[in-house]
Amino acid sequence: MNVNLIKLQMVKENIGTYDGRRNMNSPEVVYDFLKDYTDMTESPEEQFYMLALNTKHQIVGVHLVSQGSLNSSVVHPREVFKRAMLNNACSIIVAHNHPSGNPAPSQTDIDVTRRLAEGGELLGIKVLDHIITGDGNYISLKEKMLI
Repeated sequence: MNVNLIKLQMVKENIGTYDGRRNMNSPEVVYDFLKDYTDMTESPEEQFYMLALNTKHQIVGVHLVSQGSLNSSVVHPREVFKRAMLNNACSIIVAHNHPSGNPAPSQTDIDVTRRLAEGGELLGIKVLDHIITGDGNYISLKEKMLI
């Protein structure tokens, strides 16, 4: 009898302690969270984060999905939604920084956001917003009606 054994490893990520009861109900609240609990706003490289949210828009998971170079990072919907599904997320908010300091979205940023929104629609995980940070401020693609 030939039995294939597979070694499984459980991974638990931890970025710190956070009172998850706070609702992520505005871009300002999300930006304040990112400043306090990630190094994204200070990073010299682009970092792409995903916040997994429950039905009350409370955080159930925070993931650094991609870390790139000075002016780009590779983001694939599979990597975003794999983490969202593992957290049993109802919705997500994505965010990344522009190390140049200018938070204005590029066409690539808009295209990635739309692709994520389409993928989320298929999976039943709504993309609520995409926050882009730079030089101490942010832009919400939802507020700019780009989602």
